[in-house]
Amino acid sequence: MFKHILIPTDGSDLSRRAIAGGVELAKAVGARVTVLFAAPTATPIVYRHFLPVGYMTPDKHAKLIKRTAEQYLEAAAREAKKASVPCETLSVTNDFPADAILKTARKRKCDLIYMASHGRRGVSAVLLGSETQKVLAHADVPVLVHR
Repeated sequence: MFKHILIPTDGSDLSRRAIAGGVELAKAVGARVTVLFAAPTATPIVYRHFLPVGYMTPDKHAKLIKRTAEQYLEAAAREAKKASVPCETLSVTNDFPADAILKTARKRKCDLIYMASHGRRGVSAVLLGSETQKVLAHADVPVLVHR
């Protein structure tokens, strides 16, 4: 069935549940997983939920991004280790998460993308779109959406 599952994460509660579901599926089918965090480019402006919330030097911002990525990926690796599922973690810098997910799936020869459904609604969905929708529209491999 599936041999290599890509599980993207943004650290949200829904992403953490998707990691658990993806690891559970990998265990059931004997697959390995790669957990991906697509980090934004470090800039002087710090954003939260797509809104500017502060300023810091790009170096400090890069360190904050790196620490955040490590926290998310370490939690995913622990989840996989508990289930005895082979796991690789990867952080890439890309301002377009869907592109990073698709490129990583191709480069790592993943045969399934298992990702959370982030149900944006209203204006943010119109302006930003959904990364999950973008992946669904452009993926060369099956995408399983965790709700």
